[in-house]
Amino acid sequence: MGFDTHRAINHDRNNAANHRNIKVYLSLGSNMGDGCRNLETALRALGLAEDIQLEAVSDFYRTEPVGIESNPVFTNCAVEITTPLAPLELLDRLEDMELYFGRNSKNLKSPRTLDMDILLYGDLIVSLTRLVIPHREMARRRFVLEPLAQIAPNVIHPVLKKTPPQLSKELEGQKVFRILSEKIGNA
Repeated sequence: MGFDTHRAINHDRNNAANHRNIKVYLSLGSNMGDGCRNLETALRALGLAEDIQLEAVSDFYRTEPVGIESNPVFTNCAVEITTPLAPLELLDRLEDMELYFGRNSKNLKSPRTLDMDILLYGDLIVSLTRLVIPHREMARRRFVLEPLAQIAPNVIHPVLKKTPPQLSKELEGQKVFRILSEKIGNA
């Protein structure tokens, strides 16, 4: 069974009236198949959800896997969205999309067609078993910070009180390579 956009939209229409739109930053990655195509398709799917407004998309970046050198190279990007969804509702939606795109494991060391992480949700700080915001690894991953700096250079990490460019500068030893793409969704 595929990702049911209509079911998800109808569920969230009922909740949308009770929530204001929040600015959220996501990290998308892929290291199985055609990474650029996987990300472009995921961006289209994000753009179709009535309760998720795609605001900005970074360029795509190629990076070596961190801590899992035997895995294929990753293609990554950062995305700014606005949404009335609560953090766990958004997480559920993103996990449904990952499954639809063929992710069959939450094993962090396995290759994946699509990985979608919530980096920042407004200035909210969340620490739950299923979800930590800001993303617990974002400040240690240049492949997350460089794309984020491109679309949100002035956003402040709510715990570290630093911008993505400031955090990225601390990780200059990690290599990331910007690539050209025909990505969609840039506002």
